[in-house]
Amino acid sequence: MDRQAIIARTQRILDCIATREPDEATRDWIIRETVAGFRDHVNPGFLEYRKSVSTDYTAVEWTDGGTVFRDLQGREFIDCLGGYGIYSLGHRHPKVVKAVRDQLARQALHSQELLDPLRALLADVVADITPGDLQYTFFTNSGTEAVEGALKLARLYTGRKAFVAAARAFHGKSMGSLSATGKAAWRQPFLPLVPGFVHVPFGDAGVIEKVLAAAEAVGDPVAAVLLEPIQGEGGVHVPPDDYLPRVREACDRHGALLILDEVQTGLGRTGALWACDHWGVAPDILTLGKAFGGGVMPIGAFVGTAEIWQPMIPNPMLHTSTFGGNPLACAAALAAVNVVLEEALPERAAELGAFFLHEARTLVARYPRVAVEARGKGLLIGLEFVSDAAGYAVARGLFQRGVLVAGATFNAKVIRVEPPLTITREELEHVLEVLAETLAEVNAA
Repeated sequence: MDRQAIIARTQRILDCIATREPDEATRDWIIRETVAGFRDHVNPGFLEYRKSVSTDYTAVEWTDGGTVFRDLQGREFIDCLGGYGIYSLGHRHPKVVKAVRDQLARQALHSQELLDPLRALLADVVADITPGDLQYTFFTNSGTEAVEGALKLARLYTGRKAFVAAARAFHGKSMGSLSATGKAAWRQPFLPLVPGFVHVPFGDAGVIEKVLAAAEAVGDPVAAVLLEPIQGEGGVHVPPDDYLPRVREACDRHGALLILDEVQTGLGRTGALWACDHWGVAPDILTLGKAFGGGVMPIGAFVGTAEIWQPMIPNPMLHTSTFGGNPLACAAALAAVNVVLEEALPERAAELGAFFLHEARTLVARYPRVAVEARGKGLLIGLEFVSDAAGYAVARGLFQRGVLVAGATFNAKVIRVEPPLTITREELEHVLEVLAETLAEVNAA
């Protein structure tokens, strides 16, 4: 394609971006080009992977707002996936959008050399809202980058190399984070990964105690234990109430740091500001992301105590990011924190989550040939089915009825219900009605 052709093509795309309600010809062109682009230039596997949301036609999302999004054909869906946790504040929350627009009107990115104010102001707020005596923050562009930074900081501070993580855990897909992730399907294609990671069953504090003691005995003590307080991608598993307190105690006894990955569970998702708050446990390092950008901008972070941060101070260039903590992302995060607290979203998640979970358990009990269990905390809920095929059939049926969910782990045996924390009780009641219809349909098949 020559230069003028590329200019003309990109201009047509820019015109589409500026169009909220494209005409039929434009809609058809966008759908056709989207499918072709995924097939020829992104990854054709996505066209098969997304089959549950491509039923009698190809669903291409186009607009959103509040708790819903709409595709190019005008169909509206209640978002019970929430972008795997990024839409805790809903879609395009006006306060977050305004903060980003206000910042964009003045400056988009920082120079990298001068002091940028929003990074400092946001770090101060993060220190105020995180558990324990966490004080210093490094901002990233994603959750996996936050985990990478946390692992580096743990090695830097302790001088140790080994880590303990959990089976079924999900911490990201970059090499260090993937080394901590506890799912064979994600790991095996990229072996060997970063050495020094031991995986243990989630929820068993006694095993962690034994691993820490054994590692110490053989002269290779553990730098840190890395855990999700509640496993999300692994299938929404809530640990026993004594789990995190016992792990905290074991880490203290053996000189290992405790890193809690709250990328998905943080900022109110589970019915508390941080999932670890349910058990009164404070980590040495905390990672956050997803909802941190208010559903508008990508941003993550890892946060550590003043003592643990000391090795980073003599040379602040030891760990850097070109776009991490940029002004637009920081503006969004500041607005997100404001909204989470002002609108009492953790409390909403606790109340609405308890209601939904109770009703979902009643439905699950009614259809034992299809469903196994409903579990979770707050508005992080997993519905487990008898098979991957059954879960996929339910996800497909929900989508056909205007509700979006998605599978956990590597399939649909467990599907996550992870709506915006701004969802109303009436909307959840509608979702439950749709779930009941879908379960009855799958049960009768």
